This record gives sequence, C-alpha cells and structure tokens, in this order.
Amino acid sequence: MAATAPAGASVFGLDQRTPLPEALLQIGTRVGVFFDTRSQSICTAFCVAPDVVMTAAHCLYRTNGEKPLQLNDLSFKLHGTNQSVRIAGASDGGSEANVSSGSSSLSARPPIDATRDWAMVRLAKPACSAGVLKVSARSVQEVMKLADKGRVFNIAYHRDLPKWQPMLGTGCGVKRDYADADWATIKRDFNNPDQLLLHTCDTGAASSGSPLLVDGADGPEVVGINVGTYVQSKVIMLNGEVLHRFKSDDVANTGVNAQAFAPRLADFLTADTMTSRRQIKDLQEALAARTLYQGPRDGRYCPALKLAIEGYQRAAHMPVTGLATISLLQSINGESQLVTGKISGARTTAASGPR
Repeated sequence: MAATAPAGASVFGLDQRTPLPEALLQIGTRVGVFFDTRSQSICTAFCVAPDVVMTAAHCLYRTNGEKPLQLNDLSFKLHGTNQSVRIAGASDGGSEANVSSGSSSLSARPPIDATRDWAMVRLAKPACSAGVLKVSARSVQEVMKLADKGRVFNIAYHRDLPKWQPMLGTGCGVKRDYADADWATIKRDFNNPDQLLLHTCDTGAASSGSPLLVDGADGPEVVGINVGTYVQSKVIMLNGEVLHRFKSDDVANTGVNAQAFAPRLADFLTADTMTSRRQIKDLQEALAARTLYQGPRDGRYCPALKLAIEGYQRAAHMPVTGLATISLLQSINGESQLVTGKISGARTTAASGPR
C-alpha cells in the first residue's frame, strides 16, 4: 500500500512513487542529475543527445531574487556511474554559450514563468552512452487526453525519499480545472499559459527538470518537463493590507509542454556552439563592427549578445536561434564554409522530435 506524503513532497492523494520496474530500467539510464556541490543544488535532467541534456531553467539560473548559480560549477551525472561531466566550455569560460533556455530570469510569483522554465545544455563530452529520450511535441489537449487514459508518467530523482535512485511516478492527471481553482483563475497567474501542463505526478525536492513521459511507438517519449508546484494562499485583507495569510495549498504541479521548446531543441542539437571566451569575443567584435552589438567585448555570452545575434540572423535571412556558433562568425566575416560548400555541417546529431 502506498505511503502518505513525506515532508517536502508535493503528493496528490496517496504517494505513488515507486522504484523503476524492470521494463523501465533502461529508460532510467537516460535520466540523471544536474548538481553543484558548492551550493548543494541538485535537479533531475535527461538525455536528448549523446552530449545534450535537458532540465528546468531554474536549475541553472534559479529564480529572480535568488543568488544565481555559476554555470562553470555545474555537472551532469547518470545514475550508477562515477563520471561527472561539466557544461561544454566550462574549462575556458564559455559555458554560457552552451545553454539555451526559455529564460535566465524567471519569476516564481505571478505572473509565473513556468512555461519558460526549460533549458538544454551541451556537455563537455558525451555522457549519454545508454541512449536518449525522444522529445514529442504534442498539444496540451492531446497530453490531457493521454493522461485521462492513464498513459502519462514521470521518472525523477527525489531528495525527500530515503534511497537515491530514479523513481517512477504514475497516476498522473493533466487538466486545466481543479477543485480549488478553475482555469480562468489559474491562467491569470502565469505568463504564456497556453503551454502549461498542470499535472498530478507526485514530486519531491530534486525532481525539477524531470521528464513527463508517454509510451510512444518506439518507447517512452518526452511530452513535457516538470518544473514546480502551483500553490494558492487565502488571505484576510483590510484596506489593501494583508492582515493574515493562511497556509498555502498545493493545487497541482507545473510542467512546460514540449511544444514550447521542441523547435529550439532541433536547432540546438545541430549547432556548432562556441566553447571559449576568445571565440565569443571575436563574435562580439564582429557584431560590434556592424553596429549590432554595443555591449562589453568580454567573451561572455549575455542577453545583449543574444539580441545582436538574432538581429544579424534576421537581416541575413537565417534561422533566428540566438546561438553563438562558429558558423555564424564565419558568415559574418564572409568566410562561411557552409556557404562555400567546404563542409556540410559542424554537427550531425539528429533532432529529437518534430519541428
């Protein structure tokens, strides 16, 4: 019989988190953790390419008002291995260019940035030797229908449980309206709520960034990423002042639907992202020479550089990705080997899921 909810967990009804059954053990080898030993931060992450993983953006950047993490200090590790792999470029100060996220400045208060809380990360070397998970960009309505049939599940790590291992979460509902809050009320609390997955997979600390899955034709497919818990508080107010705040109630857990990030993932997987500050500085200088970039020429990938890259890509009728790539610098300098036909492409990793 399932136990009641342990402290620190967001559980709806009985706790349905169990060790992975034998049939899903192989899938568990594609789910690991992103961690920072200095801050004790730890989140779940999953493989989408041999050298690319996905997680929640707040696992890398935290949220507004919190002390940010240092990307160079973060590492990825799969369960059952002794190998920890840092972000590509971390050894040369170029890790920022090897992360693509919905936002690096997330609000955890209304309007909440749950549907921007995703991140894809290129690793310094391939770590996903046991395979990857396919990302399936389905509509929220289709995911809700699959949940009604009992087909949505979650695989995650949970700090609140006694044994450190990937756990299976079943009984996952996905819907818009809940007993204590209807959709009309809920959606006002979120930025871009159309791609929000409100779900009842049982979660605990460290489960942020874990995949929401359905069984596909060739095995489990990722339809979303678990990112947090939506809570509502009742208050007593007088003349606009809060006199008393009651205990917060969990309404549902929150996830971002795969349609929100699948197109960006397809671009990221094939990009020859820069891994050194010298390369990024060269890109800054090239864009500055064309009056597209006015920020510091410090070899740091930053929001101002991303905007400058996007501006150049639009003007050049290129796909707008905002990524700092070697191919982009070659194009700006009129030396693009991709254009001249000297090479066919810098990366050959197949895209995960439809664009």
